Amino acid sequence: MPRSPGRSGNVGCFPFSTPVRAMSASILIVEDHGPSRQLLDFLLRARGYRTRLAGNGTEAMTTLEREPIDLVLCDLHMPVMDGYVFIHRLRADARFEALPVLAVTASTLTGDRDRVLAAGFTGFFSKPIDPEHFVEHMEAFLPPGQRAAG
Repeated sequence: MPRSPGRSGNVGCFPFSTPVRAMSASILIVEDHGPSRQLLDFLLRARGYRTRLAGNGTEAMTTLEREPIDLVLCDLHMPVMDGYVFIHRLRADARFEALPVLAVTASTLTGDRDRVLAAGFTGFFSKPIDPEHFVEHMEAFLPPGQRAAG
């Protein structure tokens, strides 16, 4: 049974002064291509992030309605609802106007980056991603307290 706080400031065996590390960010991966989704999921979980997966923009909107998400990684070309429609709908909702949403796409023609950022995405990563440095670069879009230790 738990003890009530005593003079020492302890409850059970945990002192009140024990620092509690903030939990790392919850990241939503919106990607219809299984291997790409699995790679992103693996890299993020290996660094201590909590992940949620969606195969298109419609699934992503449902996830965002149900649980708190700190950052979204989103492909552009997906069935049902692509990344451009997703970002348009997301930014139309005041609850999500400040949510970092990073495009992760194979679209790398001249002007694609500018179109993506003009559409409302916060950042742009081209595929194939660099597995050794992707998470480090993604972390620049998170506040320091939400970055995984590592």
